[in-house]
Amino acid sequence: MVNNLDAMRKIPPGIWLIRKIRGKDWSLKTHRYMVLLVTFIAYTSYHASRKPSSIVKSALDPEPNKTKNVYPWPIGSVFVKDEFFGGNKDMFGYKGWEPFNGKDGTKKLGLIDVAFLACYSLGMFGAGHLGDTLDLRLFLTSGMIGSGIFVGLFGMGYFWNIHVFGFYLVMQMAAGLFQATGWPSVVAVIGNWFGKRKRGLIMGIWNAHTSVGNITGSLIAASVLEHGWGWSFIAPGTLIAIAGILVFLFLAAYPEDIGFPCLNGPAARVEAVPRDVEAPTQNEGTVEEGKSTPIRDRSGARRSVGLLEACLIPGVIPFAFCLFFSKLVAYTFLYWLPFYLSQTEIGGEYMSVKSAGNLSTLFDVGGIVGGILAGHISDKLRARAITAASFMYAAIPSMLLYRLYGNLSRTVNIVLMMIAGLFINGPYALITTAVSADLGTHSSLRGDSRALATVTAIIDGTGSIGAAIGPLLTGFLSTKGWDTVFVMLMLGALIAGLLLSRQVVVEINEKTCKLMRSSSGQQSSEAPPSQPLLSDQR
Repeated sequence: MVNNLDAMRKIPPGIWLIRKIRGKDWSLKTHRYMVLLVTFIAYTSYHASRKPSSIVKSALDPEPNKTKNVYPWPIGSVFVKDEFFGGNKDMFGYKGWEPFNGKDGTKKLGLIDVAFLACYSLGMFGAGHLGDTLDLRLFLTSGMIGSGIFVGLFGMGYFWNIHVFGFYLVMQMAAGLFQATGWPSVVAVIGNWFGKRKRGLIMGIWNAHTSVGNITGSLIAASVLEHGWGWSFIAPGTLIAIAGILVFLFLAAYPEDIGFPCLNGPAARVEAVPRDVEAPTQNEGTVEEGKSTPIRDRSGARRSVGLLEACLIPGVIPFAFCLFFSKLVAYTFLYWLPFYLSQTEIGGEYMSVKSAGNLSTLFDVGGIVGGILAGHISDKLRARAITAASFMYAAIPSMLLYRLYGNLSRTVNIVLMMIAGLFINGPYALITTAVSADLGTHSSLRGDSRALATVTAIIDGTGSIGAAIGPLLTGFLSTKGWDTVFVMLMLGALIAGLLLSRQVVVEINEKTCKLMRSSSGQQSSEAPPSQPLLSDQR
């Protein structure tokens, strides 16, 4: 009776209801599709709720006499000539919003960004350990609803007519802490459900949620901005709260929670579970009625791994510091690319501020392709470090070309921007997904250890510190010219690649040894019949 109650508590209510209605369970393959879909929607909403601050900056602290009476792309023109006008001052909040429209308005907006990212990166370390200790589904749901509340409260400052800087600072800091629950949790869930064989490709496609969220958040925030900047926060905040309810209803964090055996660890046997055949409703802890294969302990019985123990897993520290510089580059583009586009003459014309913000989403389109490509290549080569380092090195000339030739024409700018996004976001996506999941299920851990969320938190938390520092440094360096900013970005990409040198050498040595063994095996198979074959001694 107690075991049945425990099983009921672990099974998500939505899946339990579907079981009752259908009288049988989904197959393992169907459950995997559901996990991919729900976590994709979840993290898309996370990133969508982060975009409003970059979209409304021009409404909170407008540049005097340069607000353009145009709608943002894709509604209006993408490229428009920079013009001065003193017409409708209510258009997109032209008057600005105290306390952000003063002389130090830009500084205050920068402080809000840094405060958010600082709380996000610090909260990541604690969130990872909590994610491995608590019920991942409930932990993720709480984080999403909490994020939605504080993002929405920031927007409510518009309707409550609040002009106190401390209010907006606290709301962003609280939102950053709740946002830290997302990434370790979703990566841990995906790692629990998928093995390593095609993890890079699967997670590369799945990681498109980052760019889809950025694009969705930009379009939602821009579409409601004319009704008041507060709506640009309330709409994405509502979206992530609704997605949190979806997670609570339908996300199974561990296969064991719904009656399947553990898919990771030395004792895992995925083949013991029917992949395409729907199983009857499970009441006795077995995969199918009449099947005697026992199910491993449910998620609550797993032992969590501490931060220090997770740091000692081979590869965690190098990849964490690599991601520090990788996210420094990526987030500098995320926060400053719209401003850079609006300040750069492209083909003899300037873009509106809003159009620049929306056009910058094409950088994320390139990032989607880069994430998928990096994951697929790393699966084929079975070499995560070689793939990540190669992409980081390729990002250096792509950024140089974008800076030198991106102002020639509209088409050249878009093409070079997408190529830069491909090489910059490719390794960023690979490290935060497949690499984190691989290390979280490393062979040095016992099969019953829970390290996925903790390892993901260490790697992405370290990377998020770089994500906070990059945009902050850009604010200072941009006053000396954009060439200085791009030199910083290229140096960051170079250091990121060099930090993986040891892992690259290890992977090259492993492949060299395998190649030598395979060649020696072929020579043995070609030996005369009188000589013994050595292939069976491997």
